[in-house]
Amino acid sequence: MIAMHASAPQYDVVIVGGGPGGATAGMVLARAGKKVVILEKTKFPRFHIGESFLPRNFPLIQELGLEEEFKKLPHVPKLGAEFGMGDDFNSSRFTFRIGLLPGSPTFNIERAVFDEMLLNAAKKSGAEVRENVLVRQIVRMRDGDVAVMTDQGEITGKYLFDASGQSTLVGKHLGTRHPHKSKHLKRIAYYQHFEGVKRLAGEEEGHPAIFMSEEGWFWVIPINDKVTSIGLVMDAEIAKSLGVPANQILQWGIARCPVVRDRCANATGPEKNDVIADFSYMCKPYAGDGYFLLGDAAAFMDPIFSSGATLAMMGANEAAGRIIDVLDGKMSPATARKKYIKLVEGSTSIFFGLIRDYYTHSFRELFLNGQGPLNVHGAVISILAGQVFPKPAWALRWRLWFFRLCMLVNRFYPLVPKRKMFSLREQQVPTETPDAEADLASIGT
Repeated sequence: MIAMHASAPQYDVVIVGGGPGGATAGMVLARAGKKVVILEKTKFPRFHIGESFLPRNFPLIQELGLEEEFKKLPHVPKLGAEFGMGDDFNSSRFTFRIGLLPGSPTFNIERAVFDEMLLNAAKKSGAEVRENVLVRQIVRMRDGDVAVMTDQGEITGKYLFDASGQSTLVGKHLGTRHPHKSKHLKRIAYYQHFEGVKRLAGEEEGHPAIFMSEEGWFWVIPINDKVTSIGLVMDAEIAKSLGVPANQILQWGIARCPVVRDRCANATGPEKNDVIADFSYMCKPYAGDGYFLLGDAAAFMDPIFSSGATLAMMGANEAAGRIIDVLDGKMSPATARKKYIKLVEGSTSIFFGLIRDYYTHSFRELFLNGQGPLNVHGAVISILAGQVFPKPAWALRWRLWFFRLCMLVNRFYPLVPKRKMFSLREQQVPTETPDAEADLASIGT
């Protein structure tokens, strides 16, 4: 039974947050003739991290009719990825076409321009977009009757979509935001944009690079013809023990990582880095009485496999479709929630598991080896490409289980050549330049 407040709701759906999840949901709902408002606390374009997209994302962009608009934006084609230890110049590289389920070519892009394109598309589709509007609290939330208080007054609707990102509006309101239990996922990211970073040649130019160490890992992602995004994700406790200011840890890491230091030999960029903490949490249940959680407002995970934007957009598309069915009388709210939760849990759980695997040295040894029986590497690559909706195919799942069995065996009986763990803390800043660390710390000057 859908409860209704005394006054009629202003909107069918109130969406908090105008990022990829919120904009996608607003676009789909508006195109179906639903009255929707998107409340965004900032003014677009705005800076955001997470510039590498999974192959599964591109077919969705095409389905939304945004391919031509997207192609007008500065971006870098992404055909695969690069992985390696921070001191090994012989990295492992792969293309998505060798996956067990071949993935679509995809892209890296500056999020400011991509997110603005999506939000503008939602406006053009008929969604009302209000920027610079802060949602202060949830007033009420039940099927058919929701209300939020903003700094411009109360706004009411029939359903609430929380796309507020790490603000987790609904999760905090309900007290359902909980950090992931795995100790491996308590991490902090230090990042910034640079120009003049050395890139791979040919079709590998757009490969996002992951360089690993005992303390964490670097990302190096070309996002347009000049700019490269570089970040260092570290174990939170290790980062605190360094005695280095948080806004200088990226420079500290680059100075001690031979491969990234080489890529940055002629780079220019800011003197200090930005910081994001609070990795890996969940706000279960992902849908409830009157609400659906989209993207990071539902769950946030370590960004090692660049899954965030894809999960947000795919989930938003699903949530919008289910609520359209509810509003059209074709589905009950309970069934809509059940279907949505199944999709989110099915797609996120396998990534959470793979991220846990990634932080074990045995996984890294096997994965960097680049080959294995029964095409297990092809299965892992397909999962990394985002072939997980509505849930991974059986051919992927059983190979992942086999890969994990190999990980266990490899710990005691080497199946591939052993690799020494690389440690940033054990590295010395190059002595050929007496002030080398100071030089790296001021590459923007």
